[in-house]
Amino acid sequence: MNPLTLVQDLLIQHLGEFGPLMAVGFLGLLLVVVAAFLLFNQPEDPLKKLQRNLSADQNAKPQNERLRQASRNEQLQKFANFLEPQDAEELSAMQLKLRQAGYQSKDAVRLFHFLQFALGLAGLGFGLFLVYVLNADVEYTTNQLAMRVLGPGAAAYYLPRYWITRRIEERKQAITRAFPDALDMMLVCVEAGQSLDQSIVRVGKELQASYPELAEEFEIVAHEMKAGKEKDKVLRDMATRCGVQDVASFVTVMIQSAAFGTSIADALRVYAGEMRDKRVMRAEEAANKLPTKMTLATMGLTVPPLLAILIAPSVQGLGNIGK
Repeated sequence: MNPLTLVQDLLIQHLGEFGPLMAVGFLGLLLVVVAAFLLFNQPEDPLKKLQRNLSADQNAKPQNERLRQASRNEQLQKFANFLEPQDAEELSAMQLKLRQAGYQSKDAVRLFHFLQFALGLAGLGFGLFLVYVLNADVEYTTNQLAMRVLGPGAAAYYLPRYWITRRIEERKQAITRAFPDALDMMLVCVEAGQSLDQSIVRVGKELQASYPELAEEFEIVAHEMKAGKEKDKVLRDMATRCGVQDVASFVTVMIQSAAFGTSIADALRVYAGEMRDKRVMRAEEAANKLPTKMTLATMGLTVPPLLAILIAPSVQGLGNIGK
């Protein structure tokens, strides 16, 4: 008998009619893992090693200089075409989404897609282990087998996207909570004679301990202004990164105030007052929602014991009558 036919019969006998297909898929997965391992463990290029040794004194430079000259991850650079969207609009949208989540690294997009790929493979491996090792003696239908193998892989693949979505919402809420206090501090700085640029730098330092998310945005704004970027462009970029309506309205007010020559302090005073009122209204709204949210829990916790107390004696009395 042909050895290939014998192997195929054995696979069909033990794994079902899709046994050969699953075996080919498992071998392909194994080859991908081995190829990735070999690529990531290639010997370092001597020229790059020499360049790294020559730039060893870079650690003595200031932190801003090191950040500006830092190169991208060389291991991920090898897979740039695979780990980055080739469409410029899609790449820009992904970069914006990761920045809104707080990931400002140059390699954020590549790391995100690499984690998706790695976790997807790990989920498929876990599904295969669950089916063919832990439950080897159980026979599954085709749909059940696909659900148990592909389900963990799909869940693991979409786990980074879910994490990024949650991070964006949490960061937006943190910036929204911090913004009224930041405006009050900025108003104090402007009224003390500082410019808008100086006040942003000072407020960013003061907020570092209490509101690190907004402090990080102010720090980016300060660095971009020092680099010579136009102030209007810097403020609009901050509003886009934050994705918060309050910040976008603040940027519009500042740009219009500078364009029409009105006092920045007056504009800040009015807008800071509106933000304080808005924060009070958000707190009142949350307080008004609380009774409605507690109604179901209150009914679930109080009604069954109350019914038991009221009905139990009657049920016991009926039982005694029956006897």
